[in-house]
Amino acid sequence: MTFASLPLLVSLLAAQAPAPTPPKPAPAATAPSAVPGLAPLPGQPNLLALGVPPVPPELAERVQQYLESRAAQLLDVSADGKQVLISTRFADVNQLHVVELPLGARTQLTFTKEPINKARFLPGDPRQVFYLQDKGGGEFFQLFRLDRLTGRSELLTDGKSRHEALVVSKDGRWIAYAGTGRNGKDTDVYVAPTAEPRKAKLVTQVAGSWVPLDFSRDGSKLLVRQYRATDDSDLSVVDLKTNARTQLTPKEGKGSVDAAVFTQDGQGVYLSTDRYSDFAEVYRLPLTGTPPAAPPSLTKSVRWNVEHLELSADGRRLAVAANEEGYGRLYLLDTRTQALAPVETPRGVISQIRFPPGRSDRVAFSLSSARVPMDIFMVDLGTKKTTRWTQSETGGLSPELFVEPELVRYPSTDGVKVPALLYRPRDVKGPLPVVVLFHGGPESQSVPSFNVQVQLMATELGMAVLVPNVRGSDGYGKAYRAMDDGVKREQSLADIGATLDFIATRPELDAARVGVYGGSYGGYMTLAAVTFFPERIKAAVDVVGISSLPSFLQNTQAYRRDLRRAEYGDERDPAVRKVQERISPLGSVERIRAALFVQQGANDPRVPRSEAEQIVQAARVKGSDVWYLLATDEGHGFQKKANRDLAQTTALMFFQKHLGSPAAGPPSGAAGGK
Repeated sequence: MTFASLPLLVSLLAAQAPAPTPPKPAPAATAPSAVPGLAPLPGQPNLLALGVPPVPPELAERVQQYLESRAAQLLDVSADGKQVLISTRFADVNQLHVVELPLGARTQLTFTKEPINKARFLPGDPRQVFYLQDKGGGEFFQLFRLDRLTGRSELLTDGKSRHEALVVSKDGRWIAYAGTGRNGKDTDVYVAPTAEPRKAKLVTQVAGSWVPLDFSRDGSKLLVRQYRATDDSDLSVVDLKTNARTQLTPKEGKGSVDAAVFTQDGQGVYLSTDRYSDFAEVYRLPLTGTPPAAPPSLTKSVRWNVEHLELSADGRRLAVAANEEGYGRLYLLDTRTQALAPVETPRGVISQIRFPPGRSDRVAFSLSSARVPMDIFMVDLGTKKTTRWTQSETGGLSPELFVEPELVRYPSTDGVKVPALLYRPRDVKGPLPVVVLFHGGPESQSVPSFNVQVQLMATELGMAVLVPNVRGSDGYGKAYRAMDDGVKREQSLADIGATLDFIATRPELDAARVGVYGGSYGGYMTLAAVTFFPERIKAAVDVVGISSLPSFLQNTQAYRRDLRRAEYGDERDPAVRKVQERISPLGSVERIRAALFVQQGANDPRVPRSEAEQIVQAARVKGSDVWYLLATDEGHGFQKKANRDLAQTTALMFFQKHLGSPAAGPPSGAAGGK
């Protein structure tokens, strides 16, 4: 079957298959599983499994070095530029570390059992660190203050609400964050003095999702963003003396707010948005008066999304990070002349940028590439020299062993050309088994950053890995990103068929041995692939994926339900629900032929575990080969190393079993065909 026949197929399925019955809300982590036979793994009582065989020692040994890879994420830079705050892992989960010179020792600051990935120094006193941390993967983050002199951390929030978006003022007097403490559903903005951080006051008390972005230099004003959807956000400024809030973006129309910072004098803002263009560009908006209908773009020559902004201490340089075909490109904007100049950096994916709060002559950033894990770099803007501050290990393996992807495009319906990254093992004769890896989001983007699982499949198992950015993905303009919104998601499933058709055009790829793999929305695409293209998929690994769009929307956490309805459509509308049910894998589970492996965190607040267990139960009833792995101490994905290692290794074992090795033909007992 080709992708062109998909609309007819789903129409026929709608007529033949009954709509799925919405499940009850996901049970708590301590509740027994709805899947009979699920049992703890020996020596790992937090991991429950069904159908998952022991990992062969030879495979465990083969992958161990890859799984020892680590990365370093930039969190902050001290005011003098001499200390870099990072998140990295030396034991089980990411913790806070400080690096005090290029390639120097990583001094660990926190020693908790839960990961920490968001933190900021107190400007002027790097001995004080504010950070966010949750427990068990539930994403109910709490704010803590670490005193580096004593090594003690103090809880600053209520211990039960969800908190996010940590911002510290340049003068070090104020801290801002967002939280759901008012009613458990709306996300409000709080501001507190850093000297007495428990004395937080609400500065927004409005329905919806609001987060802080930046303090003015004098600490008197705060930029806040109201987020309704990726393509529908607004920027406002709050006077912190009066709590008066003024919207800066136009009240008519909609657009993204990707990043925003105050100008040096606090009388304007630099804003990255796609409101005035197909891509997110940088504009300067005044704080007073009517916003111009079409302000001039400061990055018009960059025909890609600008994702990150950072202003130097003297206000003369605006660092701009753009996403150009998945690769990061750093630019400096002269705020006086508006001249935009590129900065030479290693080629890769840029994910954070920071000026030291007290300096303007250097800028730090995180960067990863297909062969190299994320690390920290700093550019001296005077000498133009880039210095590497961390060098993360790859388990003793040389990066030269890893493969770079090929950028490909192939046609789908509606004139869509799907961009994708194709990883092929070196010196391996085809035809190669292929694993298609779908990203989450859905409004995310697969980029050529370091991915242990991709490199394992390509370099150790001899499999090709195809990573598509199907319609709805970010990074290719807002029109492309909106092509799967609401009921248009039905048309987006054609991109799965287009991906399988592309595989069939490449002689080095084996269209008879295709697996699919994805997490979150990528898990939905994985389940949709085995449901609507059953004869073309041999094996599927679904990680925290959506099996029914209506039940997912009903059972996801209240604070994010309306945000997801803006993307998927409102399941309470009968016409919308009809489409959602038609394209939900659970409603057509009897069509699945592929072997299925489902991985789930019991505390997942986004895609509740009921989504996993209802598809596992239904697939088992029809007699499919189904494995299920449930982690009772994880949420939306596995973050603890022991859990993640087992999840990744068993996924490899699963694909090896069902797809075979290069040029080996279909595994014993498997059927070929397209």
